[in-house]
Amino acid sequence: MTGVSIRQQVNNMQEGTIMFRSDFPMYNVESVGNMLAELVKENVIIKLSHGIYMKPKHSRFGNIYPTIDEIVASIANRDKCQILPCGATAELALGLSTQVPMSYTYLTSGSARTIDISNKQIVFKRAVPRNFSYKTKLVSLLVQALKSIGEDNVDGEQIQQIQSLFREEKQKDLLKEDINATPIWMRRLLLPIYKNVMI
Repeated sequence: MTGVSIRQQVNNMQEGTIMFRSDFPMYNVESVGNMLAELVKENVIIKLSHGIYMKPKHSRFGNIYPTIDEIVASIANRDKCQILPCGATAELALGLSTQVPMSYTYLTSGSARTIDISNKQIVFKRAVPRNFSYKTKLVSLLVQALKSIGEDNVDGEQIQQIQSLFREEKQKDLLKEDINATPIWMRRLLLPIYKNVMI
């Protein structure tokens, strides 16, 4: 797409596309910055954060903004790295908490950074490969959520929710394998729930 201008490339994008300043490597950084700033002024694109933009998706109620998950997935795709919600973000993703965090936290195999999106923050924490070694996404998330909740703070409602999640998990064999690879206290908690589901 070397011969195509930035404006033409943006015009050819689908509504709702998230883009980055680094998506236009054939132009020098200053030119890209100037052109994107011009397109923002013309309301062709919206600036989400430093170096992150989107082509607006319109509805009769106004522009539809991407979710935090969509922004994070776009960043992971651009950086070719793995990401995994952790802390309160993992708890919310699994329904183990209903509290919406002001700061969304993710482990990443890429570089650590913090991104401000309107009144929210997305925090990427550099993590060791072991965090991404589980075969099921469910157990990867559970490990992070349970770390956040703490061994002595898991309540009955959360156990019921974990039971529901286990029932919905299609890869039951991999689920058991993953549970057996979790830290000892998590294994003690999760194995009886798994066995109950499998009865």
